[in-house]
Amino acid sequence: MKNKTLFIIVLVFQFSFSQNIKLKTGDILFQSMNCGPLCEAINEVTEGYQGKDFSHLGMVYIKNDSIFIIEAAGKAVQITPYENFKTFTNEEMFVGRLKSKYRKYIPEAIEFTLQQVGVPYDDAYLFNNGKYYCSELIYDAFLHSYKKPLFDLFPMTFKSPKSNDYFEVWTEYYKKLNMDIPEGQLGCNPGGISTSDKLNIIGTIK
Repeated sequence: MKNKTLFIIVLVFQFSFSQNIKLKTGDILFQSMNCGPLCEAINEVTEGYQGKDFSHLGMVYIKNDSIFIIEAAGKAVQITPYENFKTFTNEEMFVGRLKSKYRKYIPEAIEFTLQQVGVPYDDAYLFNNGKYYCSELIYDAFLHSYKKPLFDLFPMTFKSPKSNDYFEVWTEYYKKLNMDIPEGQLGCNPGGISTSDKLNIIGTIK
């Protein structure tokens, strides 16, 4: 009987965790996308909230009661309707919301991201090269509004933790870009931002 009661409590918690979320401007949506070997390699070396795998994120922007997501994806930074954004994954998206003491920095961060619309996507995953990948855009947005880093940077790795060799998919990827793999250079990723102590994961949404 005790085990059944515990099971019911867990089910109720999981149900409530994924319900009744009203998105707000500045919320960050974390996605687990299916992009094949690249996403698998990213998931191998990064870890998100409660061990979840996240390969993409975007920031909520509400205008005239319509929900949009500002994201660096595809060819450039863009504003994507929420209904389109949620089709990028078959799984629930996790919603991150800045803790109250940091929310005053959201308007300027939003303004910054809107000014970046059209900036090319950063295929090389390098900081300060005039381009943006998804988490880099959010990092820089709050660096701009907070006037110092809000989120953390970590040395990037493109090596398998099992063999300490570069993932073959990354070797081929950077070969096509005709550049060295930026092993050890500072960067950020959706999983790392999802575990930041500057925000709370308030639930999931589809």
